[in-house]
Amino acid sequence: MINVGDKIPAVSISTVLAGATEAVSSDQLCAGKKVVLFALPGAFTPTCSASHLPGYVVNADKIYAKGVDTIACLSVNDAFVMKAWSEVQNADQITMVADGGAELTKALGLEMDSGSFGGIRSRRYAMIIEDGVVTALNIEQPKQFEVSSAEAILDLL
Repeated sequence: MINVGDKIPAVSISTVLAGATEAVSSDQLCAGKKVVLFALPGAFTPTCSASHLPGYVVNADKIYAKGVDTIACLSVNDAFVMKAWSEVQNADQITMVADGGAELTKALGLEMDSGSFGGIRSRRYAMIIEDGVVTALNIEQPKQFEVSSAEAILDLL
């Protein structure tokens, strides 16, 4: 599993920002920037849609004011789902990261098998990345939502 001090692995992902989709490498997404990356089990799921993503949408200006260049939301969903979810959530300031095959999630060692819910998904977490290096990592315990919230990350910035 990735730890503080480790570099973000180079894995192909798709990003969606303000409706535009782009194929990039995960290390390119973080190169030369301060990035807040938060991940969740699935788009359109209850806690993710009611609390996790909305917290970052509401607090985006405060997070960017702390010197963050990119706020990114990762889920093991395809780019079409992430784009639709971004539109429904008014998440224009958030870069949605579609990790459809869970390649980045597995490379980070933060996957979980959700069984009949949807198979391999991401654990819920948030990290701060500076120029490709993880400087803070908050991983939630199963079925919890505390340390990966926008408010918890604001306290670390």
